[in-house]
Amino acid sequence: MSTDVETLSSRPEKKASAKGRGRPVDSAKREAIVAAAAEAFFDVGYAATSIEQVANDAGVSKVTIYNHFGDKRALFTATVERECEKMRGHFSIDAISSDSTIRERLTAIGKAMCAFLARPEMVQFERRIAAETEHEPAVGRAFLEAGPWRMKAAFSAFLAHCSERGELLIEDPGLAAEQFVSMCKGMGDLERRFGEAVNPEMRDARINSAVEVFLRAYATKPDLNA
Repeated sequence: MSTDVETLSSRPEKKASAKGRGRPVDSAKREAIVAAAAEAFFDVGYAATSIEQVANDAGVSKVTIYNHFGDKRALFTATVERECEKMRGHFSIDAISSDSTIRERLTAIGKAMCAFLARPEMVQFERRIAAETEHEPAVGRAFLEAGPWRMKAAFSAFLAHCSERGELLIEDPGLAAEQFVSMCKGMGDLERRFGEAVNPEMRDARINSAVEVFLRAYATKPDLNA
């Protein structure tokens, strides 16, 4: 196993830093570490990213990174969570109390999701992770757990809450979440993976149609389908 994924307990620096081991990294340092790691993972991929380079880019020591994150995989997980956090706000239950309609909220979620997935760095990142997963399956699972699965759980909770409010009637929020996401992405998700540029008109048409079909299937009030 690469020394990049070893824990601090197996590294020589342990004795020199024993006094500070276990102390939390302040928020500014943590953000600098995660930001530097995200840039590296997105740029060169998981295998080619070194803790040494991340530490140098973040302006901290390797010991600081290992003390806080433990190993490279945990740091990778933190970077994926950071990126996906940018989207999870759209699924916040707190947003349910807004004046927007369920149609408007679903449309906003669909647009945010598609914009997030179509970013060039995200496309590149997914390709690298897919390639590296062939040799290191745990990397793929870490990505799924930190990103797609958590986002699905957040969206499922959003839909479940909408059902509790009487806006939707959904027996299986998890399945409904998958259906909505799949309709929004359509062939566009596959096309972007193989180098096709995003067609804004087709993307918006997919999202609007996905919302329409979804509401026809799950809305509880006739006016929501109008």
